[in-house]
Amino acid sequence: MAPATGPARIQLAGRTVQLAWLREHSTKAAPLFARARAEVGHASCLCRRPAPRLVIRCTRAGRYHVAGWPGEGEQHDPTCPFHKLAPHLSGRDRYSTQAIKEADDGVFIRLATPLTSSLTRPQTHTPAPEKTGDEPASRRSVGLLGLLHWLWEQVQLNIWNPQAGRPTWRTCHARLRQQLPPVTINDRNIDEALYIVPPFTPATADTNTAALHAFRARLGRHGTTERRALILGQIREVSPTPYGVAYRLAHQRTPLYARAALHARATRSYRHAFGKTAAEHGATRIALFAVERSPKGHLIAVDLAAMLTTSTYIPADSSYEVVMADALTASRRAFIKPLRYDTADAVLPDFVLTDTTPAAYVEVYGIHGRETYDRRKAEKQAFYQRQGGQLIEWDVTQPLPALARTSGRRPQSAV
Repeated sequence: MAPATGPARIQLAGRTVQLAWLREHSTKAAPLFARARAEVGHASCLCRRPAPRLVIRCTRAGRYHVAGWPGEGEQHDPTCPFHKLAPHLSGRDRYSTQAIKEADDGVFIRLATPLTSSLTRPQTHTPAPEKTGDEPASRRSVGLLGLLHWLWEQVQLNIWNPQAGRPTWRTCHARLRQQLPPVTINDRNIDEALYIVPPFTPATADTNTAALHAFRARLGRHGTTERRALILGQIREVSPTPYGVAYRLAHQRTPLYARAALHARATRSYRHAFGKTAAEHGATRIALFAVERSPKGHLIAVDLAAMLTTSTYIPADSSYEVVMADALTASRRAFIKPLRYDTADAVLPDFVLTDTTPAAYVEVYGIHGRETYDRRKAEKQAFYQRQGGQLIEWDVTQPLPALARTSGRRPQSAV
């Protein structure tokens, strides 16, 4: 199977087009989509031979798009936009179709955090419980962290390819705005439910300000309901206020306010993201906030999920993983970071190297003497032994192992 080279190419009813062109000109390509759907039943991705299948979907508004064929993401080249890890290597596998439902007219997500509340009967918002490791095997709704991981995974921001260049927040924003399929969150279109902080430039300052004002105007009281929504951005600073804290986001002047109790819970639940050690390694903090508008027009965070990432926006579960991800990047390795979603007890590799066949696994061991951690470590090692894949291990009390690709021998573990 030949690896993909150059822009992603799609075959529709015998015609080859670039994926970027399809996404930009979906209306113009509608006759081609319709013909392929009727005559062939699917599109084909030309990242490999034989070509993996792609699903052709059409929204209620008549907008076509292509998506990866369910259960066949592994068949795509690792550099392909439709490549996905095996289901057991992602927390996505822990949800029922009630939580995330993929249909012909888009993806429907049931978010655990309510985005509307009735003003005719008293309701209070209870933030998501702190992670305990006792989550059910199949979830019927998605938490804020789960949604954040789903967004990152959908547009492959958890994938590093040395040929792709160094991403910026502009890259993240563009992918999230352009590459997501049609999504509905709690019966609201994602464009209405989610505001992604746009990259700031002097030329776009006024446009960005107007967009934020329009978003804020949709919040608050409308008839007999109170509307909330979501904001996705990069936390630049957390500063105290008389009633709690102010989250100041990169690229945005308007802060988000939160009560002290919410911030205290967030720092416990996402301690690596809010810890000082991560900042010393140049890590960043991405957060998804559920917000409402105060009577004075301020944006108030009523819940949040925070995700630690490297400076290149690869998610990490600890500062040690930031170090490993940066080392893999410096060694020009291609890799994927599996994401847990809302499942704290998922047994997943820390990283999967995709530039070897079969793929190799990377594990970072940063805790010693804890029974639950040692048990999970043993479970992981037994899993890799059954899979027969290469395992690179790093005990953080030891120097980093050799990570560069070698011919004829495998990198050595440091354990």
